Formats: sequence, structure tokens, C-alpha cells
Amino acid sequence: MMEFENIYKTYWNRIFRLCMGFVNDYDIAQDLAQETFIIVWQKLNTFRNESGIGTWIFRIASNNCLRQIEKEKRFLKSELPLHITEEKQYSIEPQIQFLYKCIAELPETERIIISLELEDVKQAEIAKIVGLSEANVRVKIHRIKDKLTQKFQDHGK
Repeated sequence: MMEFENIYKTYWNRIFRLCMGFVNDYDIAQDLAQETFIIVWQKLNTFRNESGIGTWIFRIASNNCLRQIEKEKRFLKSELPLHITEEKQYSIEPQIQFLYKCIAELPETERIIISLELEDVKQAEIAKIVGLSEANVRVKIHRIKDKLTQKFQDHGK
């Protein structure tokens, strides 16, 4: 199934970063990205080209992440520090780390929207994924960017 391999290669990094934006935890993001591609693999034959394959994959990933967040809400966990282990292949710059932290503090819909926007998903596609109008998505992206900019300024970045 050559097609799946191409999809995996093309989208892995983007889906991983999307998951990272949701959960702000390297290991969980890794798991969620893997799960996303397992679902893609299982359902590839049901994909009907109504939307772009990317939109379809991002929707699966977003739903996956939301389920994970719901699960976590049930277990109130104390604010654990974000421990980036000594894995050399993946060190996050402090600024990026701070960005993930800020994104993780946003309400869920905003988190999806900005994570997709950061992956250069077209706003029309984002609108489909989150079920909002394009105009609404544009306004939200603008507000979210303002919020994040504010957080960065307050943080002295």
C-alpha cells in the first residue's frame, strides 16, 4: 500500500506538531500521532475525496486529541513541569516550548484552529474541520494571535 507510506511521510511531522500543540507533552503527542495514522491506515479505503486528504487526516488527529483532553480532564493532574528528556533528536527551543505552553492554555476550539493555522492548513479547510464559517475562523485566528502575542510580551520574549 504505497499510498499510505506517502501519506505517512508527507503528514507525520505536521500531525505530530498538531498533537504537540494540543497536549504539550512529547510522549503523548507521539502516541496520538501514531494512533491517528493507525486510524488513517484502517479507514483509507473509506476516504471519498470529498475534502482534501490533509483535511481528513487533520480532522482525525483533532478528534483524537480532543478525546485525549477529555480523558485527562477526568484525572485532575497537578501542573506537571514539561520535562523534555535527554533525547537529542528532539530538543525544543525555549520559545517554541513557551508557544506550546500558551497554546495548551487556550480553549479547545481555539487550540485546534491555531494549531491547524500554524500547519498552514487553508482557512477554508480549518472552517470545515471545526464546523465554523470561514469569516468566523479568520476573526478567531486574528484574536488568538493577539492573545498569544500578548502572552509573549508579558513573558518578555
